[in-house]
Amino acid sequence: MRWTLVVPLKPLAAAKSRLAAGAGRLPGPALALAFALDTVGAALACGSVRDVAVVTRDGRAGAELAALGARVLAEPPGGGLNAALAHGAHSVRAGRPHAAVATLNADLPALRPAELGRVLDFAAEFPRAFLPDAAGIGTTMLAAAPGKELAPAFEGRSRARHRASGAWEIALEGVDSVRQDVDTELDLRAALALGVGPRTAAVAAGVLMPGPPAH
Repeated sequence: MRWTLVVPLKPLAAAKSRLAAGAGRLPGPALALAFALDTVGAALACGSVRDVAVVTRDGRAGAELAALGARVLAEPPGGGLNAALAHGAHSVRAGRPHAAVATLNADLPALRPAELGRVLDFAAEFPRAFLPDAAGIGTTMLAAAPGKELAPAFEGRSRARHRASGAWEIALEGVDSVRQDVDTELDLRAALALGVGPRTAAVAAGVLMPGPPAH
């Protein structure tokens, strides 16, 4: 099975505020764009991925992601993350009603195509399945097989909500790059330890001082 991934991206000016407000005063918008470009680039290199649809209202990010080969969908106003994801899935299936659709966070800068492929291939065995984030609280991927509603329940403690919704929790080992999203400086250091994509590496190298390894 090959999947269409729906990737949501906030306007860059509002993205990664926790990074920008942290002790390191990291450049949230620049990092958010780098994360998204590295995430989408790795996803498009995955053999289990048919295509990627990015939902955003940020013109600059949309143009750069389109140049990588992503389809860019305008985010509906005022609906929030789950509405944006539902809109993306609906738009994909308007053209291909039997598409297998999965969401993927835009902040997975260490994403490895082979690990993403393992997760998606595992998800194909279930009507709906999700992958918890590295913290064990949120979700980095939610997948819906052909004919199944995506029913996203992201933000906050989404792991518990997705499990309660009947989605199968994916517990594969060795897929850390698909679980390591980045909201804080410690998250970024953990992603750097895994090995990030070239755009994130370039931005982080200019602003992030060496520190102790993340635990």
